[in-house]
Amino acid sequence: MESNSHSIATNQTAPALARRLGLFDATMIVMGGIIGSGIFMNPAVVARQVSTPFLILFVWALGGLIALIAAFIWAELATLRPEVGGQYAYLRDAYHPLAAFLYGWGLLLVIQSGGMAAVAVTFARYFLELTNLHMADWMVAVIALASLTVINCLGVRAGGTVQSLLMVLKIFAIVALIVFGLWLIAPETIRSNDRGIGAVAGGFPPTFSFLTRIGAAMVPVLFAFGGWQTASFVSGEIREPQKNLPRALIIGVSGVVALYLAVNFVCIRALGVSGLANTKTPASDVMRLALGSAGARAIAAGIAISTLGFLSQGMLTAPRVYFAMADDGLFFKSVGKLHAKTRVPILAIMLQGVLAIAIALWGRYEQILNYVVSVDFIFFGATALCIFVFRRRRKAGNTAAENSVGRIPGHPVSTALFVAVCWLVVINTVYRYPGNTLIGLGILLAGIPAFFFWRWRNAK
Repeated sequence: MESNSHSIATNQTAPALARRLGLFDATMIVMGGIIGSGIFMNPAVVARQVSTPFLILFVWALGGLIALIAAFIWAELATLRPEVGGQYAYLRDAYHPLAAFLYGWGLLLVIQSGGMAAVAVTFARYFLELTNLHMADWMVAVIALASLTVINCLGVRAGGTVQSLLMVLKIFAIVALIVFGLWLIAPETIRSNDRGIGAVAGGFPPTFSFLTRIGAAMVPVLFAFGGWQTASFVSGEIREPQKNLPRALIIGVSGVVALYLAVNFVCIRALGVSGLANTKTPASDVMRLALGSAGARAIAAGIAISTLGFLSQGMLTAPRVYFAMADDGLFFKSVGKLHAKTRVPILAIMLQGVLAIAIALWGRYEQILNYVVSVDFIFFGATALCIFVFRRRRKAGNTAAENSVGRIPGHPVSTALFVAVCWLVVINTVYRYPGNTLIGLGILLAGIPAFFFWRWRNAK
C-alpha cells in the first residue's frame, strides 16, 4: 500500500507545512508530551500500592521498559509513515480511514481536550499559590490556554521554541529535585525512616492479591509514561523525519525513564516508603527537607512550569491530527487550510484551544479523565498492531526503502506484550469504572455516523 503524502505535497495555490523542527526540537516534544505533573505526584500513589523500595523501583522500571518498547514501535512506524498526523496516519494506512477518524474524533472530544483542560486548571492552582493573586483558577486556566493558542498560531518555529524552552526548564526542575534530594538531606533523616532504601527485596509474596496490587501500581506509572506518541503528529514539520523522529523518540523516552527512576530513588531515600505513601506532595516534601520552605516553593514553581510545558506540547502537536482529517476530506475543509505566512493550520489550533477552554470552564474534567483511559489505550494497542500489518505488506512488496527499517528489540514478543498491557489497562478500567467507560465508548461510537456523514458530504 502506497504511503499518502497529503501534508507535504505542494502546489501553486496552497502553502505546505514547513519543516522547521530539528532533532533537538523533536526530542523536547517527545519528553514534553510525557512529563507533566504526574512524576511530582505519582510516586506517592505507587507507594500506597506496593510496600518496599524494591517493588516501587521495580514497577517504575517495568513501566519504563514498556515505554521504551513503545518508543521503538513508534520509531519504526515513523520511519514507514513520516507524515503529518502520525498515529492518525498509521491507523488510516494500516486498517481503514474509519479507524483513523475515530482516533481523531476521540482525540478532539475526549483525550486531548479533556486532558489539557485538567492540566490547565492544575497549572492555575499552582500559579495562584505561588503568586497569591486573587483570581479564580478557571480564569488563569483560560488565559494560559488562550496564550498558548496564539503563540502556536504564529508558526511552528514559535511554538517549537516555547515548547523547547519550557522542556529545558522542566528538566532543570527535576534535576534540581534529584541533586538536592541526594546531597542536601541529612543521612540521619534517611536512617530514621522505618522503610529506607535498604529494605530491598522484602515482601514479595507470589499471591493473587500481590499481583493485583502490582497491577494497580502500574496504572499511574503507565499514565506518567504516556505521551510519546504525540511527537508523531508533527512529522510533516520535522526536518528529515525518517531519521530525526525515530532518534527523538528513543532518546526522549530513554531520558524520561532515567529521570523518573532517579526521582523515585530520591523520594524513597528521603522519605522512606511509609513517608512517601502518606504524603500527597512527595516532591514538595523532599525539597522542604533539603531547602526548607524556599525549596517547597521552588518545586511548586517547577511543577507549574511542567504543567504549562505539557499544555504547550499539546497545543503544538494535536491540531495536526485535525488538519490531517480535514486534508482527507473527513472534517471541515477550513480546518485543513494553512496560513500563507506562518504555514500552520490556524483554525485547527484555534479549535483545539477553544474546546480545551470550554471543558476547563465546564469544570467536570475529572470525570472526563476517567473515561479518557479506555479510549486512549484502545488506540495504543491498535496502533502497535500496525507494525504487523506494515511488515507483512513490506515483505510482500519487498521494497528496498522499507526494508531498511530498524528492528524492534524482541519483536514480535515485545510488541505483543505491549499490546496486551494496553488492553489489560482497558479491561481494568471497564471493570473499575463501568459508568465512565461507557460514556467514553459512547462518544467514540458516535464518531461512526459522523465519519459516514463527512464521507457523504465530501463525495457530494
